[in-house]
Amino acid sequence: MRDRDAPPEEAQPDDDPDQSGAWWRETAATPRRRPVTDGGTDTEGVTLDPWGSATVGDYENLFAEFGIEDFREVLDEVPDPHYLMRRRVIFGHRNYGPVARALANDEPAAALSGFMPTGDPHIGHKLVFDELIWHQRQGADAYGLIADLEAHAARGLSWAEIDEHARDYLLSLIALGFDAEEGELYRQSTNDRLQDLAFELGGHARFAEFESIYGFDGETSVSHMQSVVTQMADILYPQLDEPKPTVIPVGPDQDPHVRLARDLAARMRYFKVTEAFASFEADAAERALLREAYDARETWADEPERPRCEGAAAWLADRPVGADDDAIAETRAGARDRVVEKLENAGMEPLRPRVRFLDRNANDEAFEALIEAVDGEKRVFDAHVDAFEMDAAEAEALAREVEIDAGGYGFVAPSSLYHRFMTGLTGGKMSSSVPASHISLLDDPEDGYDKVKAATTGGRTTAEEQREKGGKPDECPVYELYAYLLSQDDDEFAQRVYDECAGGERLCGGCKEQAAELMREFLEDHQEKREEAEEVLAELDVDLDVAGSRRGVAPAEE
Repeated sequence: MRDRDAPPEEAQPDDDPDQSGAWWRETAATPRRRPVTDGGTDTEGVTLDPWGSATVGDYENLFAEFGIEDFREVLDEVPDPHYLMRRRVIFGHRNYGPVARALANDEPAAALSGFMPTGDPHIGHKLVFDELIWHQRQGADAYGLIADLEAHAARGLSWAEIDEHARDYLLSLIALGFDAEEGELYRQSTNDRLQDLAFELGGHARFAEFESIYGFDGETSVSHMQSVVTQMADILYPQLDEPKPTVIPVGPDQDPHVRLARDLAARMRYFKVTEAFASFEADAAERALLREAYDARETWADEPERPRCEGAAAWLADRPVGADDDAIAETRAGARDRVVEKLENAGMEPLRPRVRFLDRNANDEAFEALIEAVDGEKRVFDAHVDAFEMDAAEAEALAREVEIDAGGYGFVAPSSLYHRFMTGLTGGKMSSSVPASHISLLDDPEDGYDKVKAATTGGRTTAEEQREKGGKPDECPVYELYAYLLSQDDDEFAQRVYDECAGGERLCGGCKEQAAELMREFLEDHQEKREEAEEVLAELDVDLDVAGSRRGVAPAEE
């Protein structure tokens, strides 16, 4: 194998300082020189479809368009971050902070991801395998599932095909380091506890949501819709025995599932905890205005120690909405008008911060238990309780404790991590259905070598031009192989490959040769470990012959 400490080709050194520094070296304050692409289109106008083929051209747009958060904002909280995190392959998240803090403090946490067995596991899937294994090694409870109901309902695979692929996914996951004794592996179709949870969640889901989120219509099969509810149960499954921060590592195309699961987790709760300032209800935008008025009470209240609602109404009515964007200004003005009316109706009622417990699904016994459990000053209403001597964190903990004691789930809203799609070796999206675009974890090592050698690159037209102008690693599927897989935990090596390419020292022929040799070595090692994993898999309680036990399966499938 070629020495990876030495560049495979020599040429002129880089004389353009703007060309140096890999895209993953950027910080939130210093964006990269050019976007890393995956051969796709911009997110503008693109729907994140869990079963579609749309790709992402500019990951930054996802922050504004879909509310995905920048992972750089929580990276410092992560203990011993995985190289996929350090290199910005993991670029976004939803509420990952509680998971990071739980791991750092050796508190309960969980990680779960599912694999739809529609083809061979390939190096793109390895990203998820690695994320799941890393969380397990950091102390999280880890769950890996085979989404066989989804594969059958949404993709139409036969049960015999699913059985074959399920085995391959599990063998690769174990071979890469998943501890099957400490973690849990299961199939959707054979997990009774999962099915029971899916049934309960289904009572809180509505077809109108499936229409708006997934585009389902009158032609969508009920089995497909049922598989979505089962996926919601998958996401919440790690919390069946104990509520805990839970992360779901996925590609951004799976974000609709995460958003729906977070909504359903909230709907299943017995109580909702919010901030309040008076007896009336207020939405989030209105509560922000109430907080603003309360904090400014010294400027408008006759008795600042006991400000009144009508005084706050007069003060807010004269406040500018403060937005340049017309749509935002209109939204803020609407919230201001609503809260002013509510304050005027409340009249001389004191404006006073408190924590509010709203009754969502609690029975009478649970509601009475909550009232009893709230210490200090409180006010009890028909459908909520206001507590004046608790902060939000204390209130959340109390609400969950009462709910669990009363037989509820007490779900914590699930978190998520989002990684970039790997570019196909032929350009465009890496796809299981296009063999030349990906390297299967089952490929013969020589075939893997050949695929890398034949891959598209981000190089210039001629070697002379590349030496003069430098290559384009940000647009190169082969460089992605180094950053996502071949460099493993060696950041210096990944950076060196980038700099040598961008500076013209590294030419594509030698670079692909080095990558191909590293890929061959990886596949040889992985497949040896897959053979060792056979014995581990045989000892697990995972049914690998569902086709042989399902009624209605055609004999040709078995």
